[in-house]
Amino acid sequence: MQPSLPPRETLPAVIRRSLEQPREAALLERAGAGWSATSSQQLLERVENLANAIRSSGLQAGDRVALMAVNSVDWIMADFATLFAGCVVVPVFPTQASDQVSFILRDSDAKLVFTGTSALAARVRELTTAPVIVFASAGADSLTLFEERGAQVRAQNGGLAAQWEAALRPDDLAVLIYTSGTTGEPKGVMLSHDNVAFNAESSFSNTFDVLPSGSNVLSILPFSHIYEHMILYGYMLRGMHHYIAHDVDKLLDDLRDVHPVTMTAVPRLFERVIARIVGTAKTEGGLQAKVVPWALNVGRDYMTAKTRGKDPGAALSLQYRIAHSLVLRKIRPRLGLDKLIFFVSGSAPLHFDVAMTMLGCDIPIVEGYGPTECSPVVTVNTFENNRYGTVGKPIPGVEVKIAPDGEVLVRGPGVMLGYYHNPAATAEALKDGWYHTGDVGEIDEGGFLRITDRKNELFKTSGGKFIAPARLESAIKRSVYVSQVLIAGEGRAHPVALVSPNWDLVRQELGIAADVPSGTMAERSDVIAFMTDQVRRQTADLATFEQVRRIAVLPRDLTIEDGELSPTLKVKRRVVESRYAAPIGRLYAEETARA
Repeated sequence: MQPSLPPRETLPAVIRRSLEQPREAALLERAGAGWSATSSQQLLERVENLANAIRSSGLQAGDRVALMAVNSVDWIMADFATLFAGCVVVPVFPTQASDQVSFILRDSDAKLVFTGTSALAARVRELTTAPVIVFASAGADSLTLFEERGAQVRAQNGGLAAQWEAALRPDDLAVLIYTSGTTGEPKGVMLSHDNVAFNAESSFSNTFDVLPSGSNVLSILPFSHIYEHMILYGYMLRGMHHYIAHDVDKLLDDLRDVHPVTMTAVPRLFERVIARIVGTAKTEGGLQAKVVPWALNVGRDYMTAKTRGKDPGAALSLQYRIAHSLVLRKIRPRLGLDKLIFFVSGSAPLHFDVAMTMLGCDIPIVEGYGPTECSPVVTVNTFENNRYGTVGKPIPGVEVKIAPDGEVLVRGPGVMLGYYHNPAATAEALKDGWYHTGDVGEIDEGGFLRITDRKNELFKTSGGKFIAPARLESAIKRSVYVSQVLIAGEGRAHPVALVSPNWDLVRQELGIAADVPSGTMAERSDVIAFMTDQVRRQTADLATFEQVRRIAVLPRDLTIEDGELSPTLKVKRRVVESRYAAPIGRLYAEETARA
């Protein structure tokens, strides 16, 4: 029996319904040493003022409004106001390369742009003639003045937001969000009001229903990403106190302030948490430098056995009790996670070992899956039924099946309307009523989905074996000494790796002075040998043809600014492989010379 679907609604209807019960602190953001709260009434009033300002600026229903800023209450206000005005939101990552921003603004035909800072506004004005409104400005382009003009219009005519909202339909375009563009130009994904509203309702009723209404939650992922964008609505529907983090480098302070019951994150965050714990212990030196890494490994091994239904044995159980007493039980409260019920991980594969290390510290993670084109959640584990190593079961109302070639296919109310200005790509992605994700996966006997790789990223070695690079990269990043990694080897005998180290930990481990540049360290034989050993250790349990024997150490991290990462931190494989073709070629040439 199919579960009943949530009612089809527009997003303004969802917003109004979720704010029916007054709340003094619906949204909170960092303000100096404390937090500034916005009540539900203030939120609605500001949104209606901004909606009137948008329409009185000459925009019509369906016009696109771009939003390019870091997370803030103002971001949410501008987002909601655009929808209340009957217009379409175009979220843009503030870190996105200028050529892609230019393409997005041009392709979407944005009639108005909201930005966070004057510096960002100056950059945008070089790319578009559309008016630009700036959150953090005291000039004529400020959000404050724009909002005041809207308040005056609203006072004169009683506000026209109601009639604009009444004209909206659930199938109308609400969000035009451009994919990361790891290859070629970004594609504009068209999401309707119903797409996003359904996903928020279904996801939260499925996974977040164990969270007490009115609890503290924290956002660190960018609202420009469809996942955290959708999460906005879910948190509002649950009546949460939604805290907004501004700076990932201040995350530990935010966690200790907020004590959230949940937070959505990407695997890299958990990898960094583990690396930081180890790094702090090594900096302190002495017994801590040995005990903390040992305890983390014991916690991982113990939880691996328990999760897989195996007996950990007397020796490991004793070690775990000691590790937990000395180290592991202290980590959760020190991170401000004493009230955490679970973390949610998505956007990239979460390695099983990372999840088990966190679980050893009493920090559970539920993993989910979904592309932008599905608004985005397709499957997710739940707190009560969490099968580690999978991305969970489909949320209510969504169907998933595996094509003969292994591709994951999705059908349901969250699937996009299509790609903007791109009927050919739409026809390729939406076939026979199913969205073709481009991901390869399998469904186990319990109905849990496991994603194994991207269909277009699989490559074949010269021995005819298929390599799933994400599988190898995820395994290698288990090492706290690895920051980033890319696997290459199309048509070669075996794969090789480009590795960007966690330089602070490598310096500590090898006793390298802090003033030695990373570019110099990347060429040192001791660094190359150490990192090669780390990579070999992490791939030793894979099939022989998957094991990585040779690496090139990158002199710096791959970055968004240099066009090597997408705004969602996915590696642009073709760009990186082309840019580092010479060191990749040398790895194979050296091996041939030694043969």
